[in-house]
Amino acid sequence: MSAAGFWENAEYSTKIVKELKTLKAITDPWEQAYKKYQELKELIPLAGEEDKGLVLDLTRNTENLLNIIERLEFQALLGAPLDKNGAILSINAGAGGTESCDWAGMLFRMYSRFAESRGYTAKTIDILPGEEAGIKNITILIQGDYAYGYLKTERGVHRLVRISPFDANKRRHTSFASVDVIADVEEDLDIKLDEKDLRIDVYRSKGAGGQSVNTTDSAVRITHLPSGIVAQCQNERSQHQNKQTALKILKGRIYEAGQAKKEEELKQIGSSKLKIEWGSQIRSYVLHPYHLVKDHRTDFETGDSNKVLDGGIDEFIEAYLKFSVKK
Repeated sequence: MSAAGFWENAEYSTKIVKELKTLKAITDPWEQAYKKYQELKELIPLAGEEDKGLVLDLTRNTENLLNIIERLEFQALLGAPLDKNGAILSINAGAGGTESCDWAGMLFRMYSRFAESRGYTAKTIDILPGEEAGIKNITILIQGDYAYGYLKTERGVHRLVRISPFDANKRRHTSFASVDVIADVEEDLDIKLDEKDLRIDVYRSKGAGGQSVNTTDSAVRITHLPSGIVAQCQNERSQHQNKQTALKILKGRIYEAGQAKKEEELKQIGSSKLKIEWGSQIRSYVLHPYHLVKDHRTDFETGDSNKVLDGGIDEFIEAYLKFSVKK
């Protein structure tokens, strides 16, 4: 950054400044923790039994340092190449009509509140509302440090058990919705898309929006013909903006499909996903006859379902990240 002419290339300098900020976010907390450790290491031998005030202060500072170290250890779990990126999260209602669409809407609210609690920004890219209530499917862009690292743990089928507000007989219903998460890839990611491999369809937006919705063919759907992977966007102001956003999503899905193939995983994003039905869920949210949210991968559970549905999913994320390291 101190080199002559560094600031003349705005695109390059912005990229380097962003990289510096990311690196500092990793190294600065470690350096501060080590500095606190060194200070305590020097002061503790000087404290005698009669210095009760000093002993109490050192004890408190030691506990604070242990908490900092615990957070740093957790942060170290987010070390994959794209963990620091933003996330593109999609929610799809399963079979079950209005009940499942309402459940998809509840999940959308849950992830929106989670993003808000962490200071992230959430922007709707594509949405198809339910016929009576809720959402059939929605794609949102969540931007903020390590958004993908956290939210990738939510990929899978989510199951809800409750007394349905849409059932006049007040019977218990089970609903399913799937969550898919890909990284918001950087523009310079080494993925080259050949125009002849892309089929681009334009259509009129179907969701709620501004004055231009349903009056122009501004929504864009792009299909990558060799892989069959599809990406679409309808919520930007112009067809060009929708195309650029759809291309970004497509690149992310192709990148993740390639990573899955390298790692010889059975799941390939955009093609062979788990069925959105009984037996394939990663987490269950039971609201009747008792309150319980349980992750079936880690067995972590809590009875505070209201907190979870209000965006309090941090403990589930942490439990899965620790579990995935042990596997």
